[in-house]
Amino acid sequence: MPKQLNTPVLLIGFNRPDLTARVMASIKKVKPRALYFAVDGPRNDKEQTLVKEVQRIIGLVDWQCVVKTKFQDRNLGCKFGPVAAMDWFFTNEKMGIILEDDVLADPSFFYFAQELLHKYRNNQRVGSISGNNFQFGRKRGEGSYYFSRYSHSCGWATWRRAWKLYNINITDYQEKSDRVLGVVFKNWPERFYWKLIFNGIRSGKNSTAWDYQWNWMMWKNIMLGIIPNDNLVENIGFGRPDATHTKFRSIFSNLEVKKIDFPLVHPKNIFRNRVADDFTQRNNYVLWKELAMYFIRRWKKD
Repeated sequence: MPKQLNTPVLLIGFNRPDLTARVMASIKKVKPRALYFAVDGPRNDKEQTLVKEVQRIIGLVDWQCVVKTKFQDRNLGCKFGPVAAMDWFFTNEKMGIILEDDVLADPSFFYFAQELLHKYRNNQRVGSISGNNFQFGRKRGEGSYYFSRYSHSCGWATWRRAWKLYNINITDYQEKSDRVLGVVFKNWPERFYWKLIFNGIRSGKNSTAWDYQWNWMMWKNIMLGIIPNDNLVENIGFGRPDATHTKFRSIFSNLEVKKIDFPLVHPKNIFRNRVADDFTQRNNYVLWKELAMYFIRRWKKD
């Protein structure tokens, strides 16, 4: 692997200086030629000190690097904050790698993403590159990675050409939901699960998510995501009281992080791995859990 990464990296932070410093240290190992650092604004006076500490972490950059910062004056939240950061990133760059403040990546992930960003940069069938693997040791296909209908965004990469198709409010959902979900999912429990998700977003009951909308963009544009056959990233934010979506530990909080081998072995064809996707739907997107969340959100809203 080369010593310096040529692909720009976006780091998104907020009010957790301890986690952000660890992620910055992992980025420092690959020394990207360009680093974008976006920090959301504080929600109250108490958070101002924490946010300032996070902003100062940019001082850890001590290698030759183009550094750009975007520090919000007001709090945009965990839905609009990351999206504003990515809008800014892809206004300036045609492709790049994205990490949030609780995503610790193996150095090999950056070079994995870099190679595939260039390989598929003009291929409209490919929409994203993930660092996550949730197959728990099961290898899918003969390549270093496989193609999936899912795009996991805990450490990922994409292109401006794909990001410009993203709509955080999924304003075309009502018009296209039956057709799109009918093509992507062949059985009703899966369609019902995703209708709960997207109806919650459209109604405002699910007000903290931005990544489900990215999957919607992928599906309606018939795009596939790349998933490595080894898990390359770790979410270090599980079990913390300052977490939004990961307050409790789960089967996904202690995933082993591995180093992917180079040279990469590329799949011969761009077809999604149905066995892997069925496994992901059963384990990651559990219907009874989403039904429970649906009623909790409805109760809180009322």
